[in-house]
Amino acid sequence: MEKSGVKEELGTADIVEIMRLLPHRYPFLLVDRIVDMDGDRSATGIKNVTANEPYFQGHFPERPVMPGVLLIEGMAQTAGALCMRFVDDITQPPIVYLMAVDRARFRRPVVPGDTVYYRVKKVRNRGKVWRFRAEAVVDGAVVAEGEVSAVIVEESEIPE
Repeated sequence: MEKSGVKEELGTADIVEIMRLLPHRYPFLLVDRIVDMDGDRSATGIKNVTANEPYFQGHFPERPVMPGVLLIEGMAQTAGALCMRFVDDITQPPIVYLMAVDRARFRRPVVPGDTVYYRVKKVRNRGKVWRFRAEAVVDGAVVAEGEVSAVIVEESEIPE
């Protein structure tokens, strides 16, 4: 059974399914795959970081490091995919906007060759507003963490 482009029985989503859930595209789609979804409670997304990422041209050419803000964005996109899983009509999907980032901490650099696991856990949701505790993990170690809040906005609610 599928709902919103996500394989319900597996709780996973490949890149095609993620692109149905999120409006992000290259070079700003930062989740390659969702490997686990537990209802509306949690999700784990993956980003395989390669030397070909466009941001490494300037951050930093001699010693490439994934910008911390992109780790936050990857966590937020994983949370957004989880939110969108519960939108009934995905033919004209609303957009999930990042509202807030709290308690962000960066523990160690992420470099080419790393596989980042974005783990998000719902703290609460009230109506269209969702809050998640999130962490980015490489080789079993937390490299970034924080809380992200998002709101689901209908197309008709988006200001022109």
